[in-house]
Amino acid sequence: MNAAQSARAALLARLETAAQAAGHGPACLLAVSKTQPAAAIRNLAAQGQRAFGENYVQEALAKQRELADLALEWHLIGPLQSNKCREVALHFDWLQSLDRAKLVAPLARHRPPQRGPLDVLIQVNIDDEASKSGCVPQDVDALAAAIAAESALRLRGLMAIPAPSPDRSVRRDAFRRMRALFDALRETHPGIDTLSMGMSDDFEIAIAEGATMVRVGTALFGRRESGIGNRES
Repeated sequence: MNAAQSARAALLARLETAAQAAGHGPACLLAVSKTQPAAAIRNLAAQGQRAFGENYVQEALAKQRELADLALEWHLIGPLQSNKCREVALHFDWLQSLDRAKLVAPLARHRPPQRGPLDVLIQVNIDDEASKSGCVPQDVDALAAAIAAESALRLRGLMAIPAPSPDRSVRRDAFRRMRALFDALRETHPGIDTLSMGMSDDFEIAIAEGATMVRVGTALFGRRESGIGNRES
């Protein structure tokens, strides 16, 4: 077993242990492959990993072309600019970072019918950070209604990146508030099933608070020399 295989096996074991402790089914693993070469993605795919998350559309499209022979599931997890809606609708399976209503119509318009609906998560700025994308919690219901009204889109749930804090209880509180939002949203949209939260350094407490999907990069690929985005995944 090589280092990459060992890392993934250890991570899957931790995910299973966290889920058992929380008393619910295992959380889905999204491998955050931003800044990673296509060869590293291919290596993980050979181990059975199917879902990969990217922050930047153009970087992801280049990898998709290089890995076109593999049946992978691509998630955009970084902020979406209006001028990238067409590319996302055409080439991604999931959008985890929808945060404003004006993106809904162009995404739906450009989604090819033969691909089926684009799976969508609403990104919530749960800690009201000025530097971070995401809608405020009070806007979730209206944005969810706009997504649900488009047959080319499929509302799957919520995503968040809580503020980094050395105090794990602070992050746990943010995850708990996200779970409450998710449960409230499920009352009006009972088909939602995904709460995406938790990264390499806190996914276990996210699972304890109800995460159904975790986004992990560092624990799979190793630490990047220089981070891109708000924090390491």
